Amino acid sequence: MAEYKKEKQKWTIGALVSNESGVLTRISGLFARRGYNIESLSVCTTEDPAISRMTIVLIGDEYTLYQMIKQMDKLDDVKKIGCADELDCVYRELLLIKVPATAEVRREIVEIKEIYKAKVVDLSIDTMILELTGIPSKIDAFLKVIEPFGVLEMQRTGVTVLARGTHTLKDRDCYGDNI
Repeated sequence: MAEYKKEKQKWTIGALVSNESGVLTRISGLFARRGYNIESLSVCTTEDPAISRMTIVLIGDEYTLYQMIKQMDKLDDVKKIGCADELDCVYRELLLIKVPATAEVRREIVEIKEIYKAKVVDLSIDTMILELTGIPSKIDAFLKVIEPFGVLEMQRTGVTVLARGTHTLKDRDCYGDNI
């Protein structure tokens, strides 16, 4: 039996799945039955309308990762699956956040927005909606800085990821290089 590292960390699983009703339920059910939480989930149709790309962030040890990929790969709906390598991939996430923005604090919020390269997508007399795209750690850092102004509402998309260069999930071996 293989030896696995026991420390928990974030793992990003990429999967190409059938673009059909019920696929998300079957995959999320696998995680639920085993008591694993999905930290982040992003799903969208690909360049092929019959296929969707699913990006799942899981927290666990190597054994947990291996088991979830192995179980997902058994599903007929899963066409390709792999673990994203942080050094060989581009990760992005989108944040929309609404903050109180009265005239007294608006300038400070705009200065913070400039540092993080966020965009103002809506402005009213007393609120501002900002949009920020970047790696999850950039989103987290922005939230820490903007939090003291108050957060009225926010939505994060979850991580999306693509391999650098000519590599695609379609041409990867089933489990990728990390497993």
